[in-house]
Amino acid sequence: MKDDDTTDGHGARAGRDAGGDRDARLDPLRSEHARLQESMADPALHDDPARARRVGRRYAEVDTVLAAAADIESTTADLETARELIELGEGDDELTAEAEQLTLRLEREREHLEDLLAPRDPDDARDVLLEIKAGAGGEESALFAAEMLRMYRSYAEHKGWRVEVLTSAESELGGFKDVTAAITARAGTTPADGVYAHLKHEAGVHRVQRVPVTESAGRIHTSAVGVLVLPEADEADEGEVLAEAMSAANLRIDVYRSSGPGGQSVNTTDSAVRITHVPSGLVVSCQDQKSQLQNREQAMRILRTRLLDARRAEQEAQSSAARRSQVRTVDRSERIRTYNFPESRVADHRTGYKAGNLASVLSGDLDDLIASSRDAERAARLEDAQRIAAEDAR
Repeated sequence: MKDDDTTDGHGARAGRDAGGDRDARLDPLRSEHARLQESMADPALHDDPARARRVGRRYAEVDTVLAAAADIESTTADLETARELIELGEGDDELTAEAEQLTLRLEREREHLEDLLAPRDPDDARDVLLEIKAGAGGEESALFAAEMLRMYRSYAEHKGWRVEVLTSAESELGGFKDVTAAITARAGTTPADGVYAHLKHEAGVHRVQRVPVTESAGRIHTSAVGVLVLPEADEADEGEVLAEAMSAANLRIDVYRSSGPGGQSVNTTDSAVRITHVPSGLVVSCQDQKSQLQNREQAMRILRTRLLDARRAEQEAQSSAARRSQVRTVDRSERIRTYNFPESRVADHRTGYKAGNLASVLSGDLDDLIASSRDAERAARLEDAQRIAAEDAR
């Protein structure tokens, strides 16, 4: 929560522009900001952790927008002062240069505000469950799946996110047949900075072209790895929309002895857990943790997220309005990217992005790749919003 000085600053800056050009789009957000502050100051809010998280998440989102608007107001005032001095003949070359810098800054700040106000995926602020599965290519595909996990781990650490491997199945040469990891951000992260906002477009088939370690003749092989990115469900979702689906009557929980490599507890006790969601047939198994309780918690976490994703997919399929946005309808089996080792090249087939820095990308330098997808999404959402507004105006 912001301190009083910062919060009051928003009010002061908001009032200062009352006599000038005021962005009417921000008026509802200013009112909501005040209501959210009152809610966060109420001790009763924290008796409901799920609601407290939702309120805190929304407060951070609204506060970021108003802070961006306040920056514009401040820069505009400074620029007007500089121009007045120049017109009065009191300016010098240094003041002229400062006015030019302020003009550029104001343009960047306005673009930033427009980005914050653009139509946004409601799941952008969520954490994610990232699933990587080896596909065509056998052992080579499994080895590249392990490289992709390292790539995403490095990128997440660069962003200040936490990565936790929930389940994994190793191949004979140390790759992964499949692996599921949870990637979480710090509390209070805004949608623009959310994990899902950055990683959702990584879902799809990633193709790799290189000479496998198992190839003695030096021939280039093409393999494929599938990536699935799900916005993680939380306890609030379970209480609000998944209560019936996650009821005990709908779950069959089995325990068994782990079959994978592990420490003293693994392989010697019935610590592995398999949860079957009877109505849908979904099955989740976890055996990576040392205790049955830990494996059960991880399995429930994955099952909850998969059920929420299935529910939303069903709702979108039934709602033509929800399908207007083009960015949520991409087939997850679509080939989205190629990593070409002989040419040290990476290419995104959706946005046309290409670069010759494959080594940097695999070490976690994904900023430009991800930015190309986010820019394409933003353009599609703005175009879709304008089209809907035009249809409603008819």
